[in-house]
Amino acid sequence: MNYQILSQDIIAGVGGKGNIASLVHCATRLRFKLKDRTLADIEQLKSHPNIITVVESGGQFQVVIGQQVKEVYQAIQQISTPPDEPPPMTNPTGKRDNVFNHFIDIISGIFTPFLGVMAASGILKGLLAVAIAFHWLTPASGTYRIWYAASDSLFYFFPLLLGYTAGKKFGGNPFITMGIGGALVHPMIISAFEASMTAGSTTEYFMGVPLVFLNYSASVIPIIFASWISCKIEKKLDAHLPATIKAFVTPLVCLMLIAPLVFIVIGPIATWLSHSLAYGYQAAYGFAPALAGAIIGAIWQICVIFGLHWGLVPIMLNNLTVVGHDTLIPLLLPAVVGQTGATLGVFLRTRDAKLKMLSGSAVTASIFGITEPAVYGVTLPYRRPFIFGCIAGAIGGAVVGYYQSAVYSMGLGNIFTFTQMIPPSGIDNTVWGAMIGTLLAFIIATLLTWMFGLPAVTKLSTEDNTDKNPPEFPQKS
Repeated sequence: MNYQILSQDIIAGVGGKGNIASLVHCATRLRFKLKDRTLADIEQLKSHPNIITVVESGGQFQVVIGQQVKEVYQAIQQISTPPDEPPPMTNPTGKRDNVFNHFIDIISGIFTPFLGVMAASGILKGLLAVAIAFHWLTPASGTYRIWYAASDSLFYFFPLLLGYTAGKKFGGNPFITMGIGGALVHPMIISAFEASMTAGSTTEYFMGVPLVFLNYSASVIPIIFASWISCKIEKKLDAHLPATIKAFVTPLVCLMLIAPLVFIVIGPIATWLSHSLAYGYQAAYGFAPALAGAIIGAIWQICVIFGLHWGLVPIMLNNLTVVGHDTLIPLLLPAVVGQTGATLGVFLRTRDAKLKMLSGSAVTASIFGITEPAVYGVTLPYRRPFIFGCIAGAIGGAVVGYYQSAVYSMGLGNIFTFTQMIPPSGIDNTVWGAMIGTLLAFIIATLLTWMFGLPAVTKLSTEDNTDKNPPEFPQKS
């Protein structure tokens, strides 16, 4: 793949450099914010041989590249040098995103930049849990402590990192909001929280207002709200302060105002909201875990296609923060493996060399949680494999939900998720149930696709065709 040529084609397809308001990327997609959507040529981009498909969702123009998205992103940056996140702007078309699209755009913009390292941290935590369960390491060993610190640092200092990405997303100075996030996890604040938990502790005050210290390590909602308010104030100050002093006066005012506001108002309210969200989800899930698993297993890949899955990421992170585990991530695994099995079924059944090569590489990517090449390149164009993958995901998800499997660290849904399911007490039925449900989804999807998933023409070899022409390769939907 020639990244420079591809990047030029993509820039032309989205309407030129001047039409790019911002650009970020996730595991497989370039996520554009365009100034004028009507200037983009979606059909031209879809027909490009190195582009899997194009999706418009959440106010974003998403170009699906696959596993080489990082290299393409870097090539585009060298040509166009777009900002990482959009400044406040008016849509030239006069159209406004609806509330849901705006929410998805904000969430994806905040969490996308560190999705890879977040998944890696979760995998490392899972591997450490395996090492403890099999007595390869002990929690008191130096090896365990160093690796645990590496795996936990991202989550412990989440407010610091979210402050940076949220500040960029909301169009402010990310280092101001990063400073506010750092205040939430400062050792002095953590010590004050620990002291407040002891019997006979005295109440502390900020200018006469009583303070309630909370543990904001690994928290999500407080810093996002604080960053939004900080950026609003920052823009107002920058608009009225002289240029000679606003470089230091604006950050000073934001830090002096927002930091106390977080501890007095935003933090307690956001923490209450976090707990309400977590316990509300637990109540809904506890009502019928198997039904919840079947629903999530069936619709997860549909949500991924339209970029709607980002709306569930805060729930996963919030569950881990509030209750210490999450039961939503395990339900996604059968959905991911269902598409993996469907793609493998296509690989085993087809005799078309091009389709076999595409499906084989897509299976490998899907095993590690990257399903876009499989969905857009293999299962969705043929329809039935995608449907069989969703059916298998629903069946496997019901089994996983029945056993109430949970994860104890954040990560993508892939084969490493099993390591993240091991509870502190060791491997139990929740882990075995997740393995059974996931394996069931894989087997069902593979067999259904192998038997019924492809049109008859794709089952024939080129030698079987009377006109000696190879089967037509399906166009990407």
